[in-house]
Parts: sequence; C-alpha cells; structure tokens
Amino acid sequence: MVEKQFTVVSNSGLHARPATILVHAAGGFEADIQLEYKGKSVNLKSIMGVMSLGIPEGGQIKITAAGGDEKEALEKIEEVLKSEGLAE
Repeated sequence: MVEKQFTVVSNSGLHARPATILVHAAGGFEADIQLEYKGKSVNLKSIMGVMSLGIPEGGQIKITAAGGDEKEALEKIEEVLKSEGLAE
C-alpha cells in the first residue's frame, strides 16, 4: 500500500468537475484507491463517494492505493491533482 497527503488549493474545493477528473483518472487502474478526509474514506472511483465528502479549499486529504499498480495509480492521481491546480 502507498499513500500521500495533499492540501486542496482550488478555491472551490473538490466540486463536481474536479471530482469527475479524479474519478476518471482512478478508473484506469486495478488498484483499490481510497480518498480520506476528516476520518471518512471513500472509493476514489466513485463520483458520489468523492462528492459526499464536501472537501473545501484548504482541506487535508489522503490518497491511498493498494494493488498491483498502486505506485502508478498514486503517481497519476498526484499528477492530475497538481496539473489541474486542485491540490499540492
């Protein structure tokens, strides 16, 4: 299992559009990818799960990935978060 912490920097937080981008990126991997915020964890491949967390700007999130392509999955998610200006 690999994991990494991020701080949401997007002034609108992780709303529908960025959540869709993240879910799409995560869907390309076999690994189980979880998004955690304030002690709640959801499957990053579920748009409804991601949206249910209501993550605002400044939110501290943790992404964990477990499975055969976990490292590649976490690298891709990090790349998307940074390139879309969502989190650092």
